[in-house]
Amino acid sequence: MSRDLSLAEIFQLGYYWETKILLTAVRLDVFSALDGKQKTLLDLAGRLRVHGQTLGLLLNALVAMRLLKKDGDSYGNSAVAATHLVRSSAQYVGHLLLLHDAEWDNWGKLEQVIRTGQRSVDRHVFETDPDLGSNVLAVLHRIGQQSGPDLAKRLQLSGPVRFLDLGGGAGTNAIAFCQTYPELTATVFDLPATLRLTERTVKEAGLEGRITLLPGDFNKDALGGPYDVALMSDILHYQDFSTNASLVKRVWTHLAPSGRLVIKDRFLNEAGTGPAWTTAFAVHILVNTERGGCYRTADAIQWMGDAGFPTVTELEPTAVVQGVKASEA
Repeated sequence: MSRDLSLAEIFQLGYYWETKILLTAVRLDVFSALDGKQKTLLDLAGRLRVHGQTLGLLLNALVAMRLLKKDGDSYGNSAVAATHLVRSSAQYVGHLLLLHDAEWDNWGKLEQVIRTGQRSVDRHVFETDPDLGSNVLAVLHRIGQQSGPDLAKRLQLSGPVRFLDLGGGAGTNAIAFCQTYPELTATVFDLPATLRLTERTVKEAGLEGRITLLPGDFNKDALGGPYDVALMSDILHYQDFSTNASLVKRVWTHLAPSGRLVIKDRFLNEAGTGPAWTTAFAVHILVNTERGGCYRTADAIQWMGDAGFPTVTELEPTAVVQGVKASEA
């Protein structure tokens, strides 16, 4: 049963202070400077080339946030900061936080966007800062390695499946599907700049012989095929409704008879009020993309039906929808 928010909780929702403190610390690379060592404020300010007194205020706030520890006059990383916020760590997620910081000014224009209906950006930060985009995809690849195998197993494939990972980024899902199904071969279609990262991850997985990289613009260029399964994972919220409808139709033409299209995305419920994280993500897409949006499961079902899929199924509520192409007579 839901309950009303308290006044204290309302204030907490309105305080962005700790968010910006963390993002600033990541941009200054405070945690990397403390990697495995205790440092005094003077030592740390010298290393970071910043003003000592003001840095002290930031560090003390990070201690209160349980990201740093303070022993006398020295500061050190907490266990979680050492694991996730030090650049040399294999589990570093700072690039994703740097993306959020790069979008900070866009969020400051939210009122203007709501008042006018006019978006304030014409390109996503991945386009304006390709290096940051590549680093973020590398972080998402590590995170996605945990969910990719589950999605692969849910589809229950067998035999020599031809798989298309459309807008596949670092190839996370293509790798997971290949590792789950020994006879499956995959194609990752994405922009040439993105595929430079994909090439590395595929080689690291030892799957160069089973995963093909196909560069291009998936709204314009030939997609290859025919494929038995095509996956669109978290790409449609960057585009408008009509563009997505056209793309689903394009993919339908590249599927073999009885081929499947699987759309995995962050869908809103029919009322548009949940899941809670997705409602906030919809506002994020509003202020950080030129034409993107969060859609409902019914929208994906409509795109598939209009494209010619006779069978459409919601495999996971507000997350995964599958369309199956008709078999040849």
